[in-house]
Amino acid sequence: MSQYKPLTTQEYDTLHQSLARLLSTRTVPVVIPGEAILGIEAIAAGIAAPGRTILNVVTGPYGTLFGKWLARGGAVVVEVESSFDDVITVEAVAEAIEKVKPSALSFVHAESVTGGTNPARRILELARKSNLITIIDSVSAIGAEPVLMDEWGIDFVTIGAQKGLAGPNGISAVGISDRGWDFLEQNPNAPRNSILSLLDLKSPEEGSNPPRIPANIPALEARALLEALEQIEQEGLPNVNKRHSLASSATIAGLKALGLEPWQSHEASYSPLVTTVRLPEDGRLQVERPIGSVAPGDGAMEGKLLRINHFGANAKRGSVEQAIKTLAELLGQEPAQALAAVGEAWGHDHDH
Repeated sequence: MSQYKPLTTQEYDTLHQSLARLLSTRTVPVVIPGEAILGIEAIAAGIAAPGRTILNVVTGPYGTLFGKWLARGGAVVVEVESSFDDVITVEAVAEAIEKVKPSALSFVHAESVTGGTNPARRILELARKSNLITIIDSVSAIGAEPVLMDEWGIDFVTIGAQKGLAGPNGISAVGISDRGWDFLEQNPNAPRNSILSLLDLKSPEEGSNPPRIPANIPALEARALLEALEQIEQEGLPNVNKRHSLASSATIAGLKALGLEPWQSHEASYSPLVTTVRLPEDGRLQVERPIGSVAPGDGAMEGKLLRINHFGANAKRGSVEQAIKTLAELLGQEPAQALAAVGEAWGHDHDH
C-alpha cells in the first residue's frame, strides 16, 4: 500500500516541477489539497479587500460565483457579461477596463458548462497594457488548449487534472506569479492558518530549506496526478492539445450532419474540451443522465443543451464516433452520414 504513504520530498519537488512545465512558468505552483474549486475560492479570499476594484468577466456560472466571493471579501466588483451561448469580446473587455480603471481582471478561460472558450491570450494582452493583476480559471482549459503563464502575463491561474489531463479530481494547483504573491502579501485581509490561505502554502525562498510537505496533501491523488502529468509529457502537451482540438472539430462536423445546432453562437468560441448542442424543440434529445460522453446540461443549462464531453481519455476519434451514434439514435436517424463527416474532420493521417 505504498501509494498511501506520505509523499517524499523528491516526489513533492517532482510534482512542482511538472506543474511548472505544464504551465510554462519559472515560478513554483501551489499544490491545492482538494478539488480546483478550493483553489478558486482561495484566490478570491486572498485578493479581495476594501479599496480594490476588480473587473470580473462573467460568461458562465463559475464567473458569477467568483464575483460573489470577491464581493464577500470587500472588493468592489464590476462585472462585464456575455450571454451564456457566447463568450466575451475583446472589445467589451477593453471598454470596461477604460471605464472602470480596475486593479485586477478575472475571467474563466473555458466554460465546461456552456462549451465556450474565451479569447484568453487577447484579453491578457489588454490587461498587461493596463498593468492589471490577472486571475484566470483554466480548470477546463488545461490540457485542451495552451495556458502559457509567463508568456501571457498571468498572475493567478487555477488548474485541475480531472478534465483535459485525464487525472484525479482530489488535488489541483494554482500558479502564482511574483506580482501575484506581492498582491496577496499587500492584502491585510488575506487568510492565514486557513484552508483558504495561499500564503501558508508559499514555498520557501530558493536556496533555503526544502519545503514542508503539508500534512493534508492526499498522497494517493498526488501520485495519480504525477502519473497523469508523466503521461502528458510522454505524449507531448501540444499533441494532447491537438487531440482535443480534433475531437471538437469532428464532433461539430458530426452533429451538423445530423441537423443539430451548436449551443455556442460563434465558431471561434467552440471549446476543445466540451461541445454543447442546442436542444431541438421536439424533445428528442432530452436525457436525464449521461449516456457515455453525452450528458445533460448542468444547473441553469438543464433542458437547454446537451454536452459532449470529449476530453481526457475521450479526446479520441472512437469516443467522438460513439457520441455521434448516441445522438443519431436519440434522433431516430441512421448515423452513417454523420460518421463520415466525423472521419473527414478528423483526418486520415491521425490514429483512430
